[in-house]
Amino acid sequence: MKYIFVTGGVVSSLGKGLTAAALGTLLENRGLKVTLQKFDPYLNVDPGTMSPFQHGEVYVLDDGAETDLDLGHYERFTHTKLTRFNNLTSGQVYQTVLNNEREGKYLGKTVQVIPHVTDEIQTRIHQIAEQSKAEVVITEIGGTTGDIEGLPFLEAIREFALEVGFSNAIFIHVTFVPFIKAAGELKTKPTQQSVAKLREIGITPQILVCRCEQPLTKELRQKISLFCNVPFEGVVEEKDVDHTIYEVPLMLQRERMDDLVCRLLRLDTPAANMSHWQEIIRKLIAPQHRVRIGVVGKYIELQDAYKSVYEAISHGGIANDCGVQIEKLDAEEIEKFGAEKVLKGVNGVLVPGGFGERGIGGKILAAQYAREKQLPYLGLCLGMQVATIEFARHVLKLEKAHSTEFDTTTPHPVICLLDEQRKVTKKGGTMRLGAQPCQLTVGSRAAQLYGAFVVNERHRHRYEFNNAYRQRFEQAGFVFSGTSPDGKLVEVIELPEHPFFIASQFHPEFQSKPHQPHPLFKGFIAAVHQHLHRKPM
Repeated sequence: MKYIFVTGGVVSSLGKGLTAAALGTLLENRGLKVTLQKFDPYLNVDPGTMSPFQHGEVYVLDDGAETDLDLGHYERFTHTKLTRFNNLTSGQVYQTVLNNEREGKYLGKTVQVIPHVTDEIQTRIHQIAEQSKAEVVITEIGGTTGDIEGLPFLEAIREFALEVGFSNAIFIHVTFVPFIKAAGELKTKPTQQSVAKLREIGITPQILVCRCEQPLTKELRQKISLFCNVPFEGVVEEKDVDHTIYEVPLMLQRERMDDLVCRLLRLDTPAANMSHWQEIIRKLIAPQHRVRIGVVGKYIELQDAYKSVYEAISHGGIANDCGVQIEKLDAEEIEKFGAEKVLKGVNGVLVPGGFGERGIGGKILAAQYAREKQLPYLGLCLGMQVATIEFARHVLKLEKAHSTEFDTTTPHPVICLLDEQRKVTKKGGTMRLGAQPCQLTVGSRAAQLYGAFVVNERHRHRYEFNNAYRQRFEQAGFVFSGTSPDGKLVEVIELPEHPFFIASQFHPEFQSKPHQPHPLFKGFIAAVHQHLHRKPM
């Protein structure tokens, strides 16, 4: 078993997760079985209760784990299927250690960060290695080197590397080489300081991945190599990509980073064949067609809040050789200025998930606009619920129809709390979570897109369609094309007379990959393109 530890320095948001995922892509294409995990130093047990403005998207796995968004990169870039054991937080570590102490498992010893906390972290590395049966485990350490909360994790991986041997474990440090405009040059001092901090902890990286806006000259690489005690070939340039994050694996391959990793870990493998990845990039950079998709959200200001949605839209574009321009539209702006003005010029409307009442009116107006103007519509989770509310109000004429999440006194609760949620008081990890089977109706558009009648999709919600209104909706032409196997929970709705109007209670974006676009996104972009070109010029 080989282990790669990815740390970061200078500032956060450098792209450690993307770097780890891109390296995983290269190693997979060299014939190796790879798995990835993320260690997050914050004290939350998981990010499920954190605001999207604080932490970005919560990425949900098949087993129901609410995890860091970097696990989305891991699954999109590789073929690995992750579990709750692939994401570890300080909260989980301390919770386990304290439970062990209460149960007397430490036999009366004083419980300390070293060895009890660090041992628990190392146990998780061994655990994921054993469960995954992978040949290479890539572990990303969240945060920035020098953060107080991250020190136990760094100490744990230092000890771990010592235990397994330095031919079986290497350290990759992602750092920042800023371009100082006034001086007109790149500066290496932040990188030097970051590596010095890491070496104080006892870790000497073998590879430095240098995030930069301008190319690294040979002289700069030599300087970084000299002052950071890293071989010249271990100084890897990682420039800001021009078009798409899917260029990163090809960039690292040009830098021969995967060659160096394999040499350091004594892995004898053929070079990675990335021709299929190059074709993905070609379709993203020079597509045959182009469309504009309006994403109507409530966390639009933060790029990472809808990360998987944006990526899945681009995957739908790849499947159709179609470039997608995403227009990020604030639901509250639609409430203020109207759907006609805000949505003008988009070729399709997508309403993603979310929680809370803010912006709901705007999302309902967006669904109404798409339905009445015959504009292709895809709703995800809350996007299905607002489409249901809109239909109830304007087609069924159920005045003040709403979800009990937003209005507990509504006379027509067409969306209501799941029965299993009624007695839930704790917020963390208590929603309907993870992969659940969905039965699709024969002859429905959803079944045609999937090419199957039973699918497994990931969920994250507390509210559902109220079956008391089911007959009225069906009589008005509202089709329930996907349900739970027992027929009790509505999973997919569609309007068959519409060019494309489909919405799901689940989150299909979590299972979309650039090389395996999700059927709903693939079908959505295809419908948008067809509808656009059916219109008279």
